[in-house]
Amino acid sequence: MGLPDTEFTQQVRDAEPQDRLQVLVVDDSRFQRRILSASLKGLGYDVTEAASGSEAMAISRRRLPDIVLSDWMMPGMSGLEFCRAFRDLFEDQYAYFIILTSKSDKKEIAQGLDIGADDFLTKPVNGHELRARINAGKRVLRMQRQLTRTNALMRDTVEELQYLYDALDRDLLEAKKLQQSLLRDRHRIFDTGELSLLLRSSGHVGGDLVGYFPAGDGKLGLFAIDVSGHGISSALMTARLAGYLSSTAPDQNVALRRLENGTFAPRPPKDVIEELNDLVLNEMETEHYFTLMLLVLDLETGVVTVSQAGHPHPIVHRRDGSVEQQGTGGFPVGLLLGIAFEQFEITLAPGDRLLILSDGVTECPDPNGTFLEEDGIRALMQELHEIKGPSFFSALTEALEHFADTQDFPDDVSAILFDYTGPASPA
Repeated sequence: MGLPDTEFTQQVRDAEPQDRLQVLVVDDSRFQRRILSASLKGLGYDVTEAASGSEAMAISRRRLPDIVLSDWMMPGMSGLEFCRAFRDLFEDQYAYFIILTSKSDKKEIAQGLDIGADDFLTKPVNGHELRARINAGKRVLRMQRQLTRTNALMRDTVEELQYLYDALDRDLLEAKKLQQSLLRDRHRIFDTGELSLLLRSSGHVGGDLVGYFPAGDGKLGLFAIDVSGHGISSALMTARLAGYLSSTAPDQNVALRRLENGTFAPRPPKDVIEELNDLVLNEMETEHYFTLMLLVLDLETGVVTVSQAGHPHPIVHRRDGSVEQQGTGGFPVGLLLGIAFEQFEITLAPGDRLLILSDGVTECPDPNGTFLEEDGIRALMQELHEIKGPSFFSALTEALEHFADTQDFPDDVSAILFDYTGPASPA
C-alpha cells in the first residue's frame, strides 16, 4: 500500500544536486568575481555572481545555490551577516558556505564557523586550493543530501506505518465491539436467581468468552472459555466456539439434544467437551487450545452439573460465609485426541453464590509478580460478600486493579456469577 508523496519529499527531490553544481560568488569587487567565476567555470560549474549580500539573498530566494563563495569584507552586509541571514532563511535546506578572507586570526575564524560557515579560503585564492575546497564541499553536500533523502524516506515510512496502524486500530475497535456483542446480556434475573457476566480483554480483543443458553425446561447452560494466546486469532477462535454453544440457535448448540416433542434438553457436559475436543483436533486447522468450564444449572433444585477442562475450579460462596473450591481439573481442549473428561455436581442452597473465574483473575500478579491465587480469591469473596450482581464485578475489578497497581491486566479477565435465591416460598 503506498501513500502520495509529501510536500517535504518533493522538496528534497527538487533540492538534490545536479551533475553541474550551482555556485554563487559574492564579492563587491567585479575583478575578483571575474577571476573566481572563470576558475569555477573552468572546473565545470554553473556560476552566478552577486555584488553584495542583499543581491545574493535575492538570487538565493529564486534558486538555492549548492555552494556559496562570499567575501568577508563587503560594504553594507558583510560576509558574516550574509552567512547568518542565509542560514536563517534556509534552515530546512543546505548549501556549502565558504568565506573568502585575508584574516588569519583564529578567534575571527571561530566566529565565522559559529555563525554557519563551513570553510574558509585565504585571499588571494590559489586555484589548486579552490578546487580542493570545492571538492570537499561536494563530498559534504553528497552526504548531507543522502541524509536528507534517508530522513525523508523514514518520515514517509513512519507516516505510512501510522496510517496502517490507525486503520488497524479502527478495525480492532470494531472487532472489540463485535466480540463484546457475543455477550447479549451481561445481567439477567431468573425466578430463582441472578446471573452476571464479566468480560474484559487485556487488549482490543482477547481469547476469553463467557455466556449462557437455555437448556430445556428449568435448566440453564453456562460456559466459560479461555483460548490460548491473545489477539485476533484467539478472538476468532472464541467467536467460532460461541457458535457451537449458541443461545439463539439451539439446533446448532452441541450442548443440547432435540427431544421427540421438538423441545431441547441438555447433554451431559463431559460428552459435549469430548466432542469439542475431537472436533478441534480433527476439523479445525489451528494451533490454539482452550480451557473450558461447561455447566448445567437446575434453576429449581440448585443442582449444578459441571465438567472442567483445565479451567480454574468453580467457587461456591455459601450463605454462612464459607468458601468452597472443588473440581476435577482436566486437560484443556485441543491438546490430545481421545481424552475422557469427568463431571461432578454442586448443590446450591438459597443464599449461595457460584463464581467461575478465568486464570486472568487467579493469576493476576502484583507489582512483585506474586499471583493472587485461590487464597486471595477467598479473601476477596469474604470482603465482597454483601455485594450482588454487576456491582460485585465492579468491586472485584477495582480490587484487582488495587492488587496489581494497574488498570492494564496482563491477561483477559472473565467471570460468571450466579446468586441463587431458590424457589419462592409458597404463600
